Amino acid sequence: GLSGIQHLVDDYPVDTIAKRFRYDAALASALMDMEEDILEGLKRQDLDDYFKGPFTVVIKESCDGMGDVSEKHGCGPAVPEKAVRFSFTLMTISVTHGNASIRIFEECKPNSELCCKPLCLMLADESDHETLTAILSPLVAEREAMKDSVLILDIAGIPRTFKF
Repeated sequence: GLSGIQHLVDDYPVDTIAKRFRYDAALASALMDMEEDILEGLKRQDLDDYFKGPFTVVIKESCDGMGDVSEKHGCGPAVPEKAVRFSFTLMTISVTHGNASIRIFEECKPNSELCCKPLCLMLADESDHETLTAILSPLVAEREAMKDSVLILDIAGIPRTFKF
């Protein structure tokens, strides 16, 4: 990954309190899922289907407490657990054509569950800043590294460049 971490999600121990995805892999997956939206946006703006970019992507991140997700085991008392989800939404995708920035995609429902892509799910209280910082620090490092990088994805058979 961009942060230099070589672990896969499946490499983390079973008893870990969080599952996270690499930021670059999650973004690549989300953009690949939007192939049709990207191509339709290019056509709608009368841009060439073969346009390679760079495409500028604006992302909104959110960290939401999911409340009590406790589960009763056997005859004992319910074990209270709170969960937190750290996710991102692709807000806009634009390209520079001539001297103008042309928006080819804009998320019309940015607060919808359907467009939020999870990066990390963790059993933690959203007010426990120490735990959240420890778990989310690698994601922050990956995000910072991406600001100086480009992502090249094969969209409709053409390698296209994305920057964030």
